[in-house]
Amino acid sequence: MKNNIILIGMPGAGKSTAGVILAKTLGLGFVDTDILISKQCGMTLQKYIDTNGIVDFLKAEERAALTLDCENTVIATGGSMVLSDIAMQHLGSRSVTVFIDVPLAVLTRRLRNIKTRGIVLRPGQTISGVYSERQPLYRRYADVTVPTDVRKRLTLEGIVAEILVALKKFCLEME
Repeated sequence: MKNNIILIGMPGAGKSTAGVILAKTLGLGFVDTDILISKQCGMTLQKYIDTNGIVDFLKAEERAALTLDCENTVIATGGSMVLSDIAMQHLGSRSVTVFIDVPLAVLTRRLRNIKTRGIVLRPGQTISGVYSERQPLYRRYADVTVPTDVRKRLTLEGIVAEILVALKKFCLEME
């Protein structure tokens, strides 16, 4: 039975913030995998990436996902979690996966701290490059995508409301 909700999407999409509100609204637990990784590693994500490199960070992210064994929980993943098929299969096995789809222009405005935020960027890669690389992966793993019309400029509460509507519709389709 799928009793968790996984939030995926680009860095800056609002997964963590929307996740807290969604969990409170539904009376569920909440886990942010970025915070989990930071606690497990004993440092910020950016420091971990700077110290150990992208490959080791992606392995740490995958390990963090594979250690999760929760029920009735909203799980906000790091934007790069979709780079691990094993992690996404594990998370998705008992979860409905929601892709928070935010237009690139909005993300670019939101991500002013790209060099310090702990975003997996290969040398020379831009947010636009990350966006192009990950969009197909987000779509592949998503059971539900919100907003369904990326031209909508939804508030945080609007995103949560749209997630709730989409989840209800998804659950009805699964019956």
